[in-house]
Amino acid sequence: MGFWDVLFFNIATVLGPRWIAAAAHNGTSSISLWVLAAALFFVPMTLVINELSSRFPEEGGLYVWSKEAFGDFHGFVAGWAYWTYTIFYFPGLLLASTAMSAYVMGGKGAELAQDRMFLLIGSLVLLLVAVLLNIIGLNIGKWLQNAGGVSTYTPLLILVGIAIVLYMKHGSVTHFTWANMMPTWNWDTVNFWSQIAFAFTGLELVSAMSGEIRDPRRTLPRAALTAAVLIAAMYIAGTFSLLSLVPAAEADPKSAVFHAITIGSVALKIGFVGVLAALLVTVGNAGGVGSTVAGIARVPFVVGIDRYLPKAFGKIHPKWRTPYISILVQAILSAAVLLLSQINETTRGAYQVVVDITIILYFIPFLYMFAAAIKLANRPDRKTNPQAVLVPGGKAGVWIACGVAMSVTLLSIIVSVFPPGDSSNRTLFVIKVTGTTIAAIAIGLVLYFRGARGREG
Repeated sequence: MGFWDVLFFNIATVLGPRWIAAAAHNGTSSISLWVLAAALFFVPMTLVINELSSRFPEEGGLYVWSKEAFGDFHGFVAGWAYWTYTIFYFPGLLLASTAMSAYVMGGKGAELAQDRMFLLIGSLVLLLVAVLLNIIGLNIGKWLQNAGGVSTYTPLLILVGIAIVLYMKHGSVTHFTWANMMPTWNWDTVNFWSQIAFAFTGLELVSAMSGEIRDPRRTLPRAALTAAVLIAAMYIAGTFSLLSLVPAAEADPKSAVFHAITIGSVALKIGFVGVLAALLVTVGNAGGVGSTVAGIARVPFVVGIDRYLPKAFGKIHPKWRTPYISILVQAILSAAVLLLSQINETTRGAYQVVVDITIILYFIPFLYMFAAAIKLANRPDRKTNPQAVLVPGGKAGVWIACGVAMSVTLLSIIVSVFPPGDSSNRTLFVIKVTGTTIAAIAIGLVLYFRGARGREG
């Protein structure tokens, strides 16, 4: 993989239209939050990932780094949290993808994107298709890598273009000032702060491919920092554009990007552009679900934790040579989470429950990663490894980068517990998020200690 391959992979992995939709729903203060998250989380995280992936290029990423620094148990916890997060990640991605796909129908899509039955059935169908394709062994990830970056960026460029034209003709529906773009403390919107940080994650995935990257010492940091600029710029420009077309109160946190594109394209009498953008991202999202299913089923850290799981997880399909049991178990659990998340919640609230659980589980390994970077910075090989792409500033630079990013990560975990303002039952929301997260980790610990006793016996 060369510079452009890594750049497009990073864009496809990190950039998400649904985070721009969530930012618009949160309001104009999201603009400054994007800037702060890029400076205080995205850039330091990128520097840390570049160092760890170049110093420890073995496949496994977060699991390997945690195990290297803290031993088998902590490596298992990091790996287990990273695996189980996908069970909750899929429902959120599926709901958002299905809501976006509704806009293929044009103006009628707005109502359909809020229909609970459409979202539920569409999500289950999309999951089923992704699972079947990956059991058969279709390598979606190959074409998704570059095409995914383009198909994600293009509709957002369309959004920005439409917003600029309509702004010049009619102005903006939202009034922007320096004051209203500054961060605000509001318990109705505090839940969104964690999504800002989560929207910048995903760069760690390319670390598993460090052995396939041409001149990684130059390519990784250049591609990562270029992607950081392009992604942060699009998050900010996209949020500006969306809010100039749709008021924050009317912005659905799943599909507002395509609602805005549809409104704008109809106003400019180019309605087909809105349909094209929705179709483009729908296909990209379907591929994204499929590639994630395929990727997680093969995640190398499973090699480190599979001795604690039933042997069936390692079974390979006799015809298609894929880990079909692992894929099926993950799909069944994701479908169950999708169904359970709908209980006593609005469509927005149900979506938010799975997003928040995802963020908490996903960020636990990040706490390990930043702590591991600090501990591993004391090893002598940090200075003697010619392939290492080091965080600038020596050990002090590592402490600063990890300290700042770890603080943002910890804050994101804490605020994810609090429900959004439109949750139908705030107490039940907190119980769902905290209870499910604790249960997920507890199951992993039970499996770990059971496996440990088995080996001792």
